[in-house]
Amino acid sequence: MRASVRRQVRLPLPAGRVWELVGDPSRLPEWFDGIVSATVEGSSRTIVTGAGIAMPEQIVTNDPLQRRFQYRITSPLMREHLSTIDVIDLGDSTSLVSYSADADPASMALVIAGAAGAALRNLGRALEQDRAEARS
Repeated sequence: MRASVRRQVRLPLPAGRVWELVGDPSRLPEWFDGIVSATVEGSSRTIVTGAGIAMPEQIVTNDPLQRRFQYRITSPLMREHLSTIDVIDLGDSTSLVSYSADADPASMALVIAGAAGAALRNLGRALEQDRAEARS
């Protein structure tokens, strides 16, 4: 059985600024807890968790015009998986970031969504920290 879950956060930053971080697949460890490294080679990304587990992924979409990033976890833990991150310009110098996960087995969608909710909160903090450092 498969499941779909979505988490969202509104950030007080322009979508272009948010996309600079979200759209760079190698920068995932900067805002996603539990990920210590991300290596990108072409359309493949391998993340390594804090527990030392390497998770191979396929980058499906990295579209700077739509500000959409999609990837599939290709590890044997999943029968099927697709996560989508959208950065939406709300027109008032704020943005909405949506992280959705569709997975089989269904329990993995819940695991990913739980981690994604925390990651979205971290994303806002990471971007605020970058902005504060840029001002200094």
